[in-house]
Amino acid sequence: MRPRLVFVHGVGKPREAKTELEEWRAALSVGARAAGHSRKAAELLDGGAVDIRFAYYGDLFLPGAAPGNEAVAPAPAPAGRDEDEELRELLLDMVDEQLEAPRDDRQAQALRVTRNKLAPTGEEQGPGSLARQVLVGANSLFAVPGLRTFGGWLSAGAMKRDLHQVRRYLARKETDEAGLSLDRRIRARVATELDPEGPTVVVAHSLGTVVAFETLHAHSAHVPLFVTLGSPLGMRTAVRPRVCPQPVQTPEPVGRWLNFWDRDDFVTGGTELALCIASNAASVAPVSTRVDSDGLNVHPAVKYLAQPAVAGPLIEALDAVTVA
Repeated sequence: MRPRLVFVHGVGKPREAKTELEEWRAALSVGARAAGHSRKAAELLDGGAVDIRFAYYGDLFLPGAAPGNEAVAPAPAPAGRDEDEELRELLLDMVDEQLEAPRDDRQAQALRVTRNKLAPTGEEQGPGSLARQVLVGANSLFAVPGLRTFGGWLSAGAMKRDLHQVRRYLARKETDEAGLSLDRRIRARVATELDPEGPTVVVAHSLGTVVAFETLHAHSAHVPLFVTLGSPLGMRTAVRPRVCPQPVQTPEPVGRWLNFWDRDDFVTGGTELALCIASNAASVAPVSTRVDSDGLNVHPAVKYLAQPAVAGPLIEALDAVTVA
């Protein structure tokens, strides 16, 4: 049986899907070799034994027509108060997660300063003040020791732009001419890449973990392994209460769920997903494992895929499906 491997990306600027797929495949090969699966990785990833696909939806966030999409997506309206409040909740969740286990007192103090800037006490919020607080708080994050390049962003503005994609997906708005909301169009892109009858191993990153999670709830074929990397699914205010369906539990088709997080990955919300996500009927719950990557920016998917702890179980799962 030829299994399918589907990669699901996260937030960020538009990308070339074929190039990105090769980068993810190459990183997975590096991790597989480090895990002692050099020969098997070559057979599976380079020999055509696995149908590898990259579920791309980044163009759907662009204003106007989305290339390759039959419908025309309207340009998003300028952020209003509700949108700014949702973005602030997301940033506060990120800060609070870091405050639960700061590296040291200096980082903890900087995070508290950032939190106060995002949600100052005793301050009247006049027109535009909430938007200013979000921008000031985002800028403050870049001064937190050890977090300057936490998401690969070069500026607070770039960070806001990317994080707004999380907000826009979860808003369930921006309908096209057919009446399909942005989140439904995104999930349709991912669902198209899944094998409707045979097994699919799914690897999702960042916002893609939310997209894949919701997509798999509507999927019927077997998913022997679901891997989430740098996932915000555990964010208690900005993400988890807005995920569908509720209550939040492992999708029924999933036979095993491995969640990986890096302590320096600021986008990760909630390191132990099993504490906030219920198991499915087969008693499958997410199992979280910490990994430690080198360099200033640990959030990219390729950093996770190059980890032997991530690549090893992935190769083993693909091999098991191929043998079966």
